[in-house]
Order: sequence, then structure tokens, then C-alpha cells
Amino acid sequence: MRGSQIGFVTRRVRSSLRELLWSHVLTAGTMAMSLFVFGSFMMLQENLQHFLTGLGDQIQINAYLQKGLGASDVQSLQGRIQTFPEVARARHISQEQAWLDFRAALGAQSSLLDGLPRDVLPPSFEIWLKPAYRDGPVVEDLANRLKKEKGITAVEYPQAWVDRLSLVVLAVQWTKWLLGGVLFMATFFIAGSMVKLAILARKDEIEIMQLVGASEELIQAPFVLEGVIQGVVAGAVSVACLWSLLRFLQRQVASSVGLFGAPAQLQFLDLKNIALLLVIGWLLGAAGSLFALRRFVRTWKS
Repeated sequence: MRGSQIGFVTRRVRSSLRELLWSHVLTAGTMAMSLFVFGSFMMLQENLQHFLTGLGDQIQINAYLQKGLGASDVQSLQGRIQTFPEVARARHISQEQAWLDFRAALGAQSSLLDGLPRDVLPPSFEIWLKPAYRDGPVVEDLANRLKKEKGITAVEYPQAWVDRLSLVVLAVQWTKWLLGGVLFMATFFIAGSMVKLAILARKDEIEIMQLVGASEELIQAPFVLEGVIQGVVAGAVSVACLWSLLRFLQRQVASSVGLFGAPAQLQFLDLKNIALLLVIGWLLGAAGSLFALRRFVRTWKS
């Protein structure tokens, strides 16, 4: 496209944005609403995954030992456990330490333990897993192997409810794309309808351009550029609204409900997801404009 044509397209876009301001605002606002809903699910998924990752760092297996097991047997068993490829670290908890930890966990209600023997709790190993070995089947297999070790009487681990949380993350991910797809289709047709209105408002001008031999690309370029501007503005507005939503949650909700812990732990979208929202907005605007233009060009040609 030559410089004079670029200047013509720029003037037409500037004129359209001024003359049909509210139509462009309505289209961009509709896109922004769709992108905001989609981005909200993205932010929810990202925070759930962050929460799940932090929880995974705390997942441990508790292997309870026989009472009266000798110190050399405990050390030998601990050494064997630490050779397992899934194990990051194994810590021995004596009966005395288990008792002290239990009292500390009860806090002000520790008096409930008065009268109980201090050796009521069995010794145990706290076993932390490497990040690559925190999947449910892997943890279950490790637990079964630990149960076969001489000196271990029982094995416990919280993997079941962690797996359920993983299913919640997966459900949010699928909902994000399914709901986003419906919203994007609706926004696509709304954007196309707005372009049709703009085309009808400038129908005489477009027909004159066709009569003087203007190419289809030159005729379509202003409308496509307008759609791109609408989409990028919508993406930027949705990101700003998501940031405002995050700040609101940090101030009002996260501190009282504690869904994700401390408010500062809430995560905003990373740069990749922010770029994705802007690109989706850009594509929605451009595709909606091209869809409407193709239909009108075919109608005029016929």
C-alpha cells in the first residue's frame, strides 16, 4: 500500500471514529465484557494452580513406626527410604517429639491431654516428595512400598483431596474455553453487525470508490483497521478491569475469606495471558469486520 493510500485509510478511520463514536464504543464495550469474563476464568485458574502448587510443596507422607524400634533400626529404615527416587527428604519424629507437636497444635486446649501417657503417639517419619512425583498414582505406589517395609505399621497421605482440587482446576479450564467460545461467537456477530451499520452509512462513498476503480483492499482497509482498534482497546479495558477486580479482592475478600491465604498471594495474569487477551481482542475485531465486508462485497458484485 502506497503512502497516499495509507494517508487515505488513516483519514477515513479518524473520521469514522469521530462520526460513529458511540457505535465504536458499544462494540468495544461488548468485546471488553466478553474478554473480561474470559480473563476472570483465566485469573481464577491461575490462582487455583498457584494454590495447588503451594499445597504440593507441603504434601507429605506420614509413615508410622512400631513402638520400641531400636535407634539403629530407625536409622537404617530412614536411610532406605531416602534412597527412593520419589523422596526428597525424610524426617524422624520420636514419640516425645510427636507429643510436643500435638500439644503445640492444640494450643490453649492442650490441657485436654493431661493424664494421658506421653508415649500414646507412635514414632513416625515425615516424608516429603520431589515435585515430579506428586501425582496420585505415584504417591499411592510409594505408599504401598512403604507399607511393605519392616518396622512401618501404617502410611497416611492427603493425596485424595489434592486430586479433587486438581479436578476443580480442570473444570475451570474447560469452562473458560466453553463459555469463552460462546461469548466470542456472540461478540463476533455483534462486531460484524456494527461494521454493517458503518458500511450502510458510507454506502454511497464506497460505491463511488468502486466506480473509480479502487481496489477491494483499499475499500476494506479502514473498516478492518477500525475493528482492530476496537479489539485492542477492548483487550486493554478488560485487563484494566481485571486488575481493578484483583485489587478489590485483595482489599475486601481475600483477607476475610482466606480463599487463597493472605491477600498478597493472589496472582494477576502473567504477561503471556495479558498478551493472549489483547491478541483475541485484535482477532475478534479484525475477523468480525472481514466477515461483514465479504458479505457486502459479494452482494455489490452480484
